[in-house]
Amino acid sequence: MQLSFNPRGRAKGLALIILIIMALFVLRLFYIQVIQHAYYQDQADNEQVKRFVLRAKRGEIYAMEGDKPVRLVMNETVYTAWVDPTQVADKQAIVDALNKVAGGNTRKDFAQYIDRKNTRYQVLATKVTRKQAEMLKKENLAGLGFDAVSQRVYPEGQLASQVLGFVDAEGNGKYGLEQANDELLRGKDGLLKTVTDVRLVPLTIGDKNIRRPARDGADVVLTIDRNVQAATEKALVDGAERTGATHLSAVVMEPATGKVLAMANMPTYDPTHLATVTNAEAFNNNTISNPYEPGSDIKTFTVATGIDKGVITPTSTYNNTDYIKVDDITITNASKGQTGTITMQHALNWSLNTGMVTIAERLGDGSYITRGARDTMYDYFYNRFRLGRTTGIELANEAGGIIVPPTEAQGNAVRYSNMAFGQGMDATMLQVTAGFGAIINGGVYHEPSIIAGTMEGGELKPAATKAQYPGVITPASSATVREMVYQARQAFYAKKDKPGYFIGGKTGTSQTIKNGKYVSTETIGTYLGFGGEKGQIPRYVIMVEVAGKDMNLSGGDHAHPIFTDISNWLIDYLRLTPQG
Repeated sequence: MQLSFNPRGRAKGLALIILIIMALFVLRLFYIQVIQHAYYQDQADNEQVKRFVLRAKRGEIYAMEGDKPVRLVMNETVYTAWVDPTQVADKQAIVDALNKVAGGNTRKDFAQYIDRKNTRYQVLATKVTRKQAEMLKKENLAGLGFDAVSQRVYPEGQLASQVLGFVDAEGNGKYGLEQANDELLRGKDGLLKTVTDVRLVPLTIGDKNIRRPARDGADVVLTIDRNVQAATEKALVDGAERTGATHLSAVVMEPATGKVLAMANMPTYDPTHLATVTNAEAFNNNTISNPYEPGSDIKTFTVATGIDKGVITPTSTYNNTDYIKVDDITITNASKGQTGTITMQHALNWSLNTGMVTIAERLGDGSYITRGARDTMYDYFYNRFRLGRTTGIELANEAGGIIVPPTEAQGNAVRYSNMAFGQGMDATMLQVTAGFGAIINGGVYHEPSIIAGTMEGGELKPAATKAQYPGVITPASSATVREMVYQARQAFYAKKDKPGYFIGGKTGTSQTIKNGKYVSTETIGTYLGFGGEKGQIPRYVIMVEVAGKDMNLSGGDHAHPIFTDISNWLIDYLRLTPQG
């Protein structure tokens, strides 16, 4: 049997096969280009579109020099070298280049991070200089990229370092102003999302570019006067050499505004050389972070309370026997022998505990520190002078304190008798300085401030005025206490003052507590005072503290000379006018 051949049918079959194949191609293309469009778009973007973080510039920090802002903290540009492991063509070339050019800046065992193919960003080296970065870029190494970052520079070295704080390797503010105002100084990073070539070089063509500009951090200006700060730090160094004290602190404040002009501590550190700091305590600003029993400095607060309540005057008298009994305890004077009928001015001059307890009694029924007396003392000490309360200073790690209210069992007559001369309570140096400023400035409490404003367009934009609390005591009471504190200094400590100026002050010598008990082998010396021109609001308040392990340091012998050094320097710097 002979088979027939039909060319037309064979052609139709071949055409059908081709049609089916074409339909499959069309369907496949439809599936890829339409249904799977988003998937493949993402894949392409992952290969071609890269995200670059546009680093915000951290704000610089200024101090004042008179009425002119000057830089204390600046920025310099350094680079972070990073790698996209998925784009690396020659791992060894990258390793060799980094070892050769920036070996001292690489991470430990940095080569291992190049193998992490499941990530797109691994840091290999930090603090690479501009010159090093340019040398590495010339190698044209696939996968290697660079981020420009700012590094802090301190042209004044350790000046005001505990006020400033520092920035760690991750760019976070630590301690001081840097930590408390980290968000303000940090700014906000921007974003560049753009098409790149295989070498990760951004292209200027295409519609994939998305740019969110970086917002640089604010340039902050401190109330600190760099010259006052430098003189205060020098006075502490000189005081340490004279006394052997190992821990010294000082605050200088403008009582009419609450602006801090200087804030210094020893020991301190240089933020340029953080690696050399062996004891983290050096980072602490003890003027705000270390509450302690202020001791006899508080006698000016007790006198101010008595004067303002009208229960004493400077010439009011009492019979001093060097002893006074409150419930089951007997309080004695450190300075004995001023016995008999004496005035309250004499009691302040000689820092007599019995005089202060007598004032506390007169706030009650005259013979006992009643609940009413304790309520009055608490109102003045805590509510008005704001002792034991954080001040709101714009710095990190500010501590509070302890003022036991009379509503608590421990807020009894014995506790308040001790508080009258500065024991049985905790406060920081800044709290005491600010409260004292309110006592001698006419009776207005100013919240202490450390930020004067920000630099904008090369000009200082002042910060908003911080809270003020008038009526802490009356202006008349303030004038009376101011004169009493002046007379207290004249009695013993005015010999080295520049003549013709109105300088007042009060000594303090505080016992320390170890294992829950007062010890006589270690004391803290303080001096709290003011200076200015007679008949005017004082121009400055200074508080000095000296301490040392197992050292007996006093306010008169050890803290007072440091106060005098700073005060005499300020008189010249502020160009005060002497009285004849």
